[in-house]
Amino acid sequence: MAESALSRVRLVLDEPQDPVNIAATVRAMKNMGVTTLRLVRPVAYDRSRIERVAHDTRDVAERIEHYDTLDDALGDCVFVAGFTARRRSAKWRLAAPREAAAEAVTHAADHPVALLFGREDKGLSNEALDRVHVVVTIPTTHHASLNLAQAVLVALYELHLAAANVSRRVAPPRKDAPPATSAQYERLFADVERALAGLGFFRTRNAELILRTVRSLSYRAAPDAREIELLRAMALETLRALDRARADP
Repeated sequence: MAESALSRVRLVLDEPQDPVNIAATVRAMKNMGVTTLRLVRPVAYDRSRIERVAHDTRDVAERIEHYDTLDDALGDCVFVAGFTARRRSAKWRLAAPREAAAEAVTHAADHPVALLFGREDKGLSNEALDRVHVVVTIPTTHHASLNLAQAVLVALYELHLAAANVSRRVAPPRKDAPPATSAQYERLFADVERALAGLGFFRTRNAELILRTVRSLSYRAAPDAREIELLRAMALETLRALDRARADP
């Protein structure tokens, strides 16, 4: 359901003024799994330039839709979240990006929804906000104005998380190893103790406290079986180096 929900999300830019922001929006959509971009009276742009700026996004760029009015762009949507950084006098319902994303995904299970952003210099007009169900403000410092494409990415990221099961699966390490056993830990601690003793490390230090710290540090680090054997190899090589040094007149 989550993947089809994202397919029913419409990203709507009202009068975008910079083709670079359109391209960056397309890139963010590709990253986050949203495919429908609607532009209302956008600045003139070259689609080939969009594809050059937003690499490997032709499938999204080719589907960009253009509208003459905001009402037409939002006409089929049952839920509209409008993003703005400015405080307004009207008492619109307010939400954080995460709340709005969860609500949008719920509605998008069955019907189209929209995330609405205004132009770079003015944001969303009051007339545009009259058409939204919830007003969303991205938390920032007192410097609240975000670049349009940055705001889009934040919104789409939260939407992507809310959809839950559309993220790519990250492959595990190529050389995955099982957890280290208790016996491997004990061999490591014994070899470390021998190596530190051979170096004279305990001459002015409390050996019991040092070795207890080595134990607690190792357990917190939680090395796997391969890593713990590497640490043990370091201790053993230290002992071999000490033996060679003693044998060399």
